[in-house]
Amino acid sequence: MNGACFRETLRICRRWPDIMAIWKEDVRVEEERHVRANDREYNERFSYADNRIKTAKYNAFTFLPTNLFEQFQRVANAYFLILLILQLIPEISSLSWFTTIVPLVMVLAITAVKDATDDYFRHKSDQQVNTRQSQVLIKGTLQNEKWMNVRVGDIIKLENNQFVAADLLLLSSSEPYGLCYIETAELDGETNLKVRQALTVTSDLANDVARLADFNAEVICEPPNNKLDKFTGTLYWKDNKYSLDNEKMLLRGCVLRNTEWCFGLVIFAGLQTKLMQNCGSTKFKRTSIDRLMNTLVLWIFGFLICMGIILAIGNTIWEQRVGSEFWAYLQWNKFTSNAIFSGFLTFWSYVIILNTVVPISLYVSVEVLRLGHSYFINWDRRMYYSHKDTPAEARTTTLNEELGQVEFIFSDKTGTLTQNIMVFNKCSINGKTYGDVYDEFGHKVDITEKTPCVDFSFNPLRDRKFRFHDSSLVEAIKLEEPLVQEFFRLLALCHTVMPEERNEGELVYQAQSPDEGALVTAARNFGFVFRSRTPETITVYEMGQPVTYQLLAILDFNNVRKRMSVIVRTPKGQLKLYSKGADTILFDRLDPSNDELMYTTSEHLNEFAGEGLRTLALAYKDLDEDVFDEWMKQLLFASTSLDNREEKLGVLYEEIEQGLMLLGATAIEDKLQEGVPETIACLTLANIKIWVLTGDKLETAMNIGYSCNMLRDDMNEVFIISGHTTLEVQRELRAAKESIMGPSREIFSDGPDTEKTDIYSSDSVFEETIISEYALIINGHSLAHALEADLEQILVDVACLCKTVICCRVTPLQKALVVELIKRHKRAVTLAIGDGANDVSMIKTAHIGVGISGQEGMQAVLSSDYSFAQFRYLQRLLLVHGRWSYHRMCNFLCYFFYKNFAFTLVHFWYGFQCGFSAQTVYDQWFITLFNIVYTSLPVLSMGLFDQDVNEQYSLRYPNLYRPGQLNQLFNKRKFFTCTLHGICTSFILFFIPYGAFISAVRDDGTQISDQQAFAVTIATSLVIVVSVQIGLDTNYWTAVNHFFIWGSLAVYFAILFAMQSDGLFNIFPNQFTFIGTARNSLDQKIVWLVIFLTTVVCIMPMVAVRFIKTDCYPTQTDKVRLLQQATRRQGPQEQNLRRVRRTSSRRSAYAFAHQQGYGELITSGKNMKVTTSSTSTYPLSSPERCPGTRGAPDETTTEAETNNTGFKREFDQNQDVTVEDLEAR
Repeated sequence: MNGACFRETLRICRRWPDIMAIWKEDVRVEEERHVRANDREYNERFSYADNRIKTAKYNAFTFLPTNLFEQFQRVANAYFLILLILQLIPEISSLSWFTTIVPLVMVLAITAVKDATDDYFRHKSDQQVNTRQSQVLIKGTLQNEKWMNVRVGDIIKLENNQFVAADLLLLSSSEPYGLCYIETAELDGETNLKVRQALTVTSDLANDVARLADFNAEVICEPPNNKLDKFTGTLYWKDNKYSLDNEKMLLRGCVLRNTEWCFGLVIFAGLQTKLMQNCGSTKFKRTSIDRLMNTLVLWIFGFLICMGIILAIGNTIWEQRVGSEFWAYLQWNKFTSNAIFSGFLTFWSYVIILNTVVPISLYVSVEVLRLGHSYFINWDRRMYYSHKDTPAEARTTTLNEELGQVEFIFSDKTGTLTQNIMVFNKCSINGKTYGDVYDEFGHKVDITEKTPCVDFSFNPLRDRKFRFHDSSLVEAIKLEEPLVQEFFRLLALCHTVMPEERNEGELVYQAQSPDEGALVTAARNFGFVFRSRTPETITVYEMGQPVTYQLLAILDFNNVRKRMSVIVRTPKGQLKLYSKGADTILFDRLDPSNDELMYTTSEHLNEFAGEGLRTLALAYKDLDEDVFDEWMKQLLFASTSLDNREEKLGVLYEEIEQGLMLLGATAIEDKLQEGVPETIACLTLANIKIWVLTGDKLETAMNIGYSCNMLRDDMNEVFIISGHTTLEVQRELRAAKESIMGPSREIFSDGPDTEKTDIYSSDSVFEETIISEYALIINGHSLAHALEADLEQILVDVACLCKTVICCRVTPLQKALVVELIKRHKRAVTLAIGDGANDVSMIKTAHIGVGISGQEGMQAVLSSDYSFAQFRYLQRLLLVHGRWSYHRMCNFLCYFFYKNFAFTLVHFWYGFQCGFSAQTVYDQWFITLFNIVYTSLPVLSMGLFDQDVNEQYSLRYPNLYRPGQLNQLFNKRKFFTCTLHGICTSFILFFIPYGAFISAVRDDGTQISDQQAFAVTIATSLVIVVSVQIGLDTNYWTAVNHFFIWGSLAVYFAILFAMQSDGLFNIFPNQFTFIGTARNSLDQKIVWLVIFLTTVVCIMPMVAVRFIKTDCYPTQTDKVRLLQQATRRQGPQEQNLRRVRRTSSRRSAYAFAHQQGYGELITSGKNMKVTTSSTSTYPLSSPERCPGTRGAPDETTTEAETNNTGFKREFDQNQDVTVEDLEAR
């Protein structure tokens, strides 16, 4: 099977909310599901969904009506349709119908083509998935069937490396004891293999087709749901019932690995599979500019109505005083001769004429710009990660300008800030630490790449990539120190790692988490090699000698236990319990005789935590035979219980895990990604607040904060909120607030209606909070109280006054609640970034979701709006692409409203001169083509390519990002400014030619002031004025800009002379009435003089205003642009940010971040060994870090490009010209 095809299927999951909603309306709510094997007639009575996937919205017959119906649900399209209908009424329309229908049809056609193209690819993807072949057992034989023909209750045969077609109950497999191995990376983001096992009674069916065809069991289970890690059901067969859980299910989206074949019973199909159930929760996201646009369009409609009313009143008065004298000559009927009725008709006529103040082309242009900006992100080579061949991807086209307005970033830690690649770094064994290197004087030395590594050549089964620098630990192993050997024996036995030996001595570990893999690999290198396992045994090579332990029980971990244990029998017959887990959990279960060792180990854990390492405590216990036998009976009873099984097992686990003997602790390094500290520092300078939301313990999160420069020793204070009750949390938050702002100060509350202004600039206390630096760290249980309605406001107040906020031990739901809290209480754009399935809720809740395609799979990427491979690319996404997109979109909108007000309001002024008769100034063809031909391409080129400053200076001066956060470039004030500019321009465009033509004559002395010549003069002046204006608005000229602007002028004159030629008039005399006007008007010097004068009067005031503003009141952007023009040297100086290696008294405990393991499966008597013929494994490997400075780009980036990012230290400070230097000159 082609994995890319299936990933494409996963990508289109985001398009299914509407389909899922319709499906859920039509299907009754299931309380439980009944499935009978090999009985389609019985199963069809329940109307279960088939296995067909349909994400396409249209077919050949429904496309046109459905697409038009959807398009006319948009208010703008419906508005223009109503205008078109009004234009068909002769009494009120002075414009031909084509002036509206041509642009409307073009917009509808462009949108329809886009929708049809998208739907074509949906059809293509659906076809690829639905027509895949599966072997289905039908009427006693295996037949090839398309996926879409598979039904609930069918028995399917899967072969190695095939995708699972539906949610299946595993019946049997080629592996012993009904085991099979699956890869779920495309489903839940886990990169390691998972093990599934069939019931014993069904695994005996093997691949006997006859027996499988006679299999008539019935399954009663839970209804369809989206819980990927849970399944509850019961299988009834031959008067017996068997409990079913998630370990016996193969979910759609998985891939069968290392298993020759398996058979499964279809439980859920099609849209009812758990994969599809997880695809329907994507939220519709809109930008703040979209929301503002909706308000502005309503205001424009109101303004249009007001102008129509004014002109209608004028028409009524004019008809009563002047027009009534002509009624007898015009032979109007009674109603038409009524002045009030005439005003009513005039109102609708002017609504039609002035409708271009809200052009339909605006919406199409905005979508084109967003699409172009998305492609620029996709094409950015500096956001391409060559190690994994992963480019940046804009997965949505509607949020680009919002990237330039982000104020809050919510980031996961593991896999986002860190690499999620674990390295065994240090350990503490029986009160002694190992891992540090000392010189001959006994002084600790820093470990570098040049520090010699321990020689593991004595171990032929070592992992050659493993590096350790303290040789004393190897010496202790060789001296056979009992506790040191017991330490590594525990690491080799207490885990759920799956081994595979491809060749003799070539071991590959399939670990459930990188931490477990690192620990087992460490034991392997120090001489305790986990070699193989069977259902009842674990074989470890201890210093070269094979030792087999009998595996009696695995006490698996979960999110509550935070530990795991194994019970084994040694070759000498001793019963041993080995346990590893969070130190705070294990320390509570130690024998009192361990108090002194626990204190010493706790001090070592403090040191490990100070270096940001992930720690784990290890302990063991000798078990009494009789006690164990009695406990084992209770365990077997509890494991077969159908009610509260997990609770009963937890009680038994707790009972035996008491009185442990402490061995020591491990310390694993979770390496930071390249460039993380520099990126955070740069984003902080852009006034972006970065909050870390992580499931790790407080100490680990804090020390990663120090490593990332988010926390520093020179901060004024770091507040830790760790209260266990609402009252304690409230007291701690209030104390933090008083410490920041002073005890006598009223608590500042920035409510949801607070405008983003500098209203606090005069507040000395608030200024102090800006100058001083504080950090807030809050624990998960405290956060649960702080998120309550009574405390959430003070939490927001305190957090927003702090430079750094870290929330630790938080659940995925709490991550989403924190993001929602800021969205609700602050007028700020939020961005969430993560790489795992536990970050999906946060990513979907934030205004912008960014997924990192890291070690944890693709689930976060599939739910994101933007994706890339490294956290450091976020800097470029926001400060370059985001800022440019916001700048371009704002300039585009300002100019678009300006030119359309200038274009449309000429009709308003003309109404006062033509008796309010609703006569148009321009030729009807000019009205039709102005927005879609004459002025469309120049404004698009500006919106696509304009740059106020280049990318190097955008990164060099992060404070240029501030205007977007404050909505300074396009807001209600800017809208009124550009509309006032357009109104003034329309006034000048009308009255200068009007005044000039009152007494103007042609070169031969004849009158020039006919209406058609007047219209051509105004139209030509308008096109020239708006073209010059866009030239002034353009900061970055390209060949495209030149071609579009001057080419549009040339096209205007070409079309003008063509449409007003004799030839077209002879063919269409009723449509082209301006015969010869262009050539008769534009050959007169006075007409060109009027056009020139009009252009100068329109443009010069704006030139003067901009010159004065730039010279006297320059913005930061003006200063940087001047600096950019003054110097061509590139390579900004890096901020001198001090990296701090924290030595802290706080302890860090690794608390098992991965999901529940293979414990129950291993101890249930099933073979874990895969067949030797299967070689598909996926070892975790650490990508090589680029040499050189921190945050160096990948090899695709040249040295010059590296300089442009501003993270090199080599530049001479004296060579850099600053803004202040330039001002001084």
